[in-house]
Amino acid sequence: MRLFTHLCNRLSRIAMLWLAVLVWLLPAPARADDKRFRLSAPAALSQSGLLQHIIPRFALKTGVRVEIVQDGMEAEIALGPQAGRAVFEGAGAVWRLRVDGTHPGAVRFADWLTSEIGQRTVTSYEVAGVAVFSLPDVVDVAEIGPVFEGDVVLGKQVALARCGRCHAVSPENQMTTIGSTPSFAVLRTFADWDVRFQSFYALKPHPAFTQVAGVTQPFAQNLPPPIAPIEVTLEELEAIIAYVAGLTPADLGAPIQVQ
Repeated sequence: MRLFTHLCNRLSRIAMLWLAVLVWLLPAPARADDKRFRLSAPAALSQSGLLQHIIPRFALKTGVRVEIVQDGMEAEIALGPQAGRAVFEGAGAVWRLRVDGTHPGAVRFADWLTSEIGQRTVTSYEVAGVAVFSLPDVVDVAEIGPVFEGDVVLGKQVALARCGRCHAVSPENQMTTIGSTPSFAVLRTFADWDVRFQSFYALKPHPAFTQVAGVTQPFAQNLPPPIAPIEVTLEELEAIIAYVAGLTPADLGAPIQVQ
């Protein structure tokens, strides 16, 4: 009887472990969420008709659906005249793009909107035969950021080895990553990129499989990591941040040259 009970408990633990792995690996729920995000915009921009012109074209190309919400409501991406990178102007304002997270669909929209195709889609919008929006004649001044000490070469090596299986760390691994995760260059565009990297191990989904020596608690015995764990030291984390500090942020708003 004891042997039977022991075998049942052991099989139960194995089943729970495999279930955790399957839940982690199954792509369907994540992909469903990745295919829909919210875009906040002021009433003036929504009423201009531009969003109704560009969003269906983006959705047709990518399969990603965009829900337009009022300015100030919770959203993964925002268009407004206050903060962010200038992407187009018209209707009495210079409109700026701000990505408020790492939602793959929102990042993909930002990449598309600031690409040559996206910018041409914006400038092709007309009312009564007259173009309403144009490319911005604005030069954004880069703010002086903090200086990060660390071994840049080591940072790149560690980032490629530890983070490269999901994120595009550099051109060397951009073809072998998970497409739904933002690249380091895109993450570098966020105003709080340094805070995100310094605390990445506490941001989902990293706590499930990340260990920082001397900082994080060991994994619970009944909750093993669903994938091969990532282990870094504070010195390696400082090196990664120093490497990222030297990256050129992804271009999310530079004007294009129309031939």
